[in-house]
Amino acid sequence: MALNRLVFVFSAVLLLAIAGSNLERGALADEPYHIGVVLSMSGAGALYSKDGADAVMLAVEEINAKGGFLGRHPLKVVVRDDETKPEIAVRETTDLILTNKVRCILGTYSSACALAIKPVCREHKILHIAAISNSEDITKVDFSPYTFSVVPNTYMQAKAVAVGVARMAKTYQWKTYMTLASDYEWGRSAVANFVKLFGEIHPEVKLTGQFWPKLGEKDFNSYITSIMNADPKPNFVFGSLGSNDNETWIAEAKERGFFADISFPGSLISVTELSTRAQTLPRGMIGLCRAPFFAHMDNPVMAGFVQAFRSKYGRYPSDWAVMEYDAVHALRQGIEKAGTIDSDKVKDTMAGSKIVTTRGELSFRKIDNQLSCSSYLGRVRDDPDGKIPFPIYYPLWIIKGPDSWRPEAEIEAARAAKK
Repeated sequence: MALNRLVFVFSAVLLLAIAGSNLERGALADEPYHIGVVLSMSGAGALYSKDGADAVMLAVEEINAKGGFLGRHPLKVVVRDDETKPEIAVRETTDLILTNKVRCILGTYSSACALAIKPVCREHKILHIAAISNSEDITKVDFSPYTFSVVPNTYMQAKAVAVGVARMAKTYQWKTYMTLASDYEWGRSAVANFVKLFGEIHPEVKLTGQFWPKLGEKDFNSYITSIMNADPKPNFVFGSLGSNDNETWIAEAKERGFFADISFPGSLISVTELSTRAQTLPRGMIGLCRAPFFAHMDNPVMAGFVQAFRSKYGRYPSDWAVMEYDAVHALRQGIEKAGTIDSDKVKDTMAGSKIVTTRGELSFRKIDNQLSCSSYLGRVRDDPDGKIPFPIYYPLWIIKGPDSWRPEAEIEAARAAKK
């Protein structure tokens, strides 16, 4: 009798455990997936960040229309403004993790902010996808398996420009050059990479000066004067300015006749600048961008995204919108391949995986979780087909990710040096 009672009790406990497990799985099945978006919604990065946030919302709407991730986890998004300040980015990221229980952070605009939140995400085992900030160090050193990049990093962009400018230097017999870049992580990294790579390709052209305006600079006239009055005057200036800084620079430099005398390759002229500065942007100047929609309109994924974005927001998507949209769908594909929203399993699945993007089928390199995305270089011209109501790049040169990213041996050496 005692044995029967013991068997009965054990069976009841086992049934309760199984029932509890099933209830837990049922609750998980309906659990919302919380995403935190940390961008510079105010200040110097507001223009890029708003487009990025809008694209995130569009992607979320598309996925939620199908029931959410895996058809059963509806997405909920919380957007926070980091004001382009690392300490605020850390504060907002931490609060999103602890208070809003987010499983993934999309961000940030500033590379300094992205580097600041990376260890926070790693500590809490939260996925982190960089889609605008692009310092190579986000994935190169102090590696976090939770951090992924869907934007060509500073090394990739610098190498793309170095290859293109080296060809121009030979054609136009350029002898000297200078650099002009924002004085923070992204600008410093972009210039360092360009100078190294360009020197390896075309060592005969000499660097004669460097200028470092602060982030958010409102008056570039002193820099323009210094460059134009230099002896010898540089044949070209490698530029690395973004967003509002770049718009201010271009307007002031054009007014002073800078571009008539000096070439300015490497300047970040994204779709944002092409569309908002259509009337004043100098035609023929050489620009660099990260994800222009017009480069991939033959891709059905891009064509569909452009149509949906224009329908919802009444404008063409910028590079920043393209990459944030790709970031959300990269996360979706990682979750679908993993078959779960568990971040540890998702990160392991995403590492080295292929994904379908607006820019074609691309893959994450396993050593650094960097997407094999291209860089885009070209001359600013009006659309020869007359379909797009603002200038595009024509001709357009696409430098593929695997042709521009840093060799793996150099990444391993950089990490070893940091230990």
